[in-house]
Amino acid sequence: MAGDTHPGGAARRRRRAVVGAALAGCALVAASTTPAAAGGAGGHDRDTRYVSLGDSYTAGPFIPRQVDANCARSDHNYPSIVAAERQATAFEDVSCSGATTENMWKAQGSNAPQLDALRRDTDLVTVQIGGNDIGFGSIIATCARIGSQDPTGDPCERYYSSSGVDQLAVNIMRTAPKVDGVLRAVRARAPHARVLVVGYPDLLPDDGSGCYPSVPFATGDFPYLRDTGRRLNLMLRLVAAWNHAGYVDTYGPTRGHDMCKAPADRWIEPLQPASPAAPAHPNAKGEDVMARAVLARLDRGRGHD
Repeated sequence: MAGDTHPGGAARRRRRAVVGAALAGCALVAASTTPAAAGGAGGHDRDTRYVSLGDSYTAGPFIPRQVDANCARSDHNYPSIVAAERQATAFEDVSCSGATTENMWKAQGSNAPQLDALRRDTDLVTVQIGGNDIGFGSIIATCARIGSQDPTGDPCERYYSSSGVDQLAVNIMRTAPKVDGVLRAVRARAPHARVLVVGYPDLLPDDGSGCYPSVPFATGDFPYLRDTGRRLNLMLRLVAAWNHAGYVDTYGPTRGHDMCKAPADRWIEPLQPASPAAPAHPNAKGEDVMARAVLARLDRGRGHD
């Protein structure tokens, strides 16, 4: 690994302390989901060399057309749409389903370490990572399994808080310095690039209502899981700001189109998808909406990062 990976010693501890302190003060605050107003002309400065880093929410598993079986990556995911709209002359999407922050430095099957795609002349980098670090897959599986045991209660929240501390909130706190390390590594390898951190979309009803058994979480766990998603996005927003990167809100644009909605209205598929997509992931429309959010952020210009 290069020297930009895991800085050690006192500097690393100080940075973790600052990031951790910022998050600690906001751990119980829901992220704002109202997109910021565009300021100034911004311009349409062409981002000719674009690299996309991320996990399955970036890759678009099962969305036609799949172009990488190892990573379940679609050529209709949001980075592909952004690259086409921006008329990128060089585009490399190395997002991979199942990726964690560790896979920025470590190969994932046939997918090389994602950071290896960056060059000093890279113009634009989008990063969407952290969901697998906090355990998205296991959280959904656990809450679905125990939800049937107490469908009107909150067994998932009680499970993750059985020690007296919300373990998912702790997981988000522990992921913050990992995302911080990723962004510092991106800056080191692509020092002139515009860097955007892409948040996660709205998976569950924003008003906290449930839809058991269509989505098999207990009624009381829907607001808990909604708030967990908001906390994750808040952490990403704060770490992006700390690293002078832009943040792309995808929660706001997808609000009201969560996995509880009817097939014609939802942009996130439930645990038994009706459209080609992975369970609890964006479908093609969801990826398109996230692309529009990224494009809108780009059109605001560098001065707003």
